[in-house]
Amino acid sequence: LRGSKSFTAALPGETERNGHGLGYKSVSVGHLEAPPLSPSRLSLGRASSTATSTAAPEQGRPRDYLVLAIFSCFCPVWPINIVGLVFSIMSRNSGQQGDTDGARRLGRMARLLSIVSIVLGTIIIVLYISLSVRGNPPC
Repeated sequence: LRGSKSFTAALPGETERNGHGLGYKSVSVGHLEAPPLSPSRLSLGRASSTATSTAAPEQGRPRDYLVLAIFSCFCPVWPINIVGLVFSIMSRNSGQQGDTDGARRLGRMARLLSIVSIVLGTIIIVLYISLSVRGNPPC
């Protein structure tokens, strides 16, 4: 026995009424009529130079500021920069799951905490160096 490679699917266009009010069309597996998933999947070839030079970065993917959060971990304000790193990782996970609003919100919080950590860390380092130099008078 050989199975058929055709099936019945609900497709727009020329359809037959099946008695239930739903339109169905019998098609083969190789002839499905579906729009492309995204403009980037239209062609596997190279894009034109005008499309690549004027194209903005992906608008749908929010930034997670992971590099900034990792850099802020070198500052001596560890509770703040660790929380910023956690928010950055949470932002990346939310973006991968498709929650762009949550990813943007978490990314902004990661950026804020990383900047605060870097600024406070710089202040602490400058104060430490200035107090240690001032505390040791020359002989």
